[in-house]
Amino acid sequence: MVLRIETLTGAALEAALDDVARLRIEVFRAWPYLYDGDLAYEREYLQSYRDSAGAVVVGAFDGDRLVGAATGTPLTDHADDFAAAFAGSGLDLREIFYCAESVLLPAYRGQGAGHGFFDLREAHALALGFSKSAFCSVLRPDTHPLRPRDYAPLDPFWQKRGYVPLPGVRAEFSWKDLDQADETKKDLQFWIRDLPAHA
Repeated sequence: MVLRIETLTGAALEAALDDVARLRIEVFRAWPYLYDGDLAYEREYLQSYRDSAGAVVVGAFDGDRLVGAATGTPLTDHADDFAAAFAGSGLDLREIFYCAESVLLPAYRGQGAGHGFFDLREAHALALGFSKSAFCSVLRPDTHPLRPRDYAPLDPFWQKRGYVPLPGVRAEFSWKDLDQADETKKDLQFWIRDLPAHA
């Protein structure tokens, strides 16, 4: 199977969002997210990508079927969520493009989609004039009962792409875990890199 990786904006982005929602629900059930999601919540969450002029979805397609996706928006579109995390960091949110989620069905992993997702989001960010790219990763304790024994963190992949953790810059989000009755708060660590044209 040969994946096609495409940048989606505008009407193409909007048309893909329900499929992105379904992918998020399916892929994020796995560690470390353990996310017990539903389509109504997803549609509300993804509304920010409809509302953002700078939003992008990078889609991975098997034929016409969306089997993976990565999203991004200017970080200022998430200022309400992230302003407190960046307070005192000395960074200007207006210079940072936020790479949100990357989701890919397991059968399609190992074919370079991860690099394609970052390549096209970073290119989109550069075209909009951003100097930095950032994302956040979920922090879970190593002793968590649902942590797979063979789990391999993605830190080496992110580091190869030039990302480093931002000391002390953490956000907090709540969602319902598969093994929980209610939403609980999760810590997320921000990672950042200078984009090549500005490095």
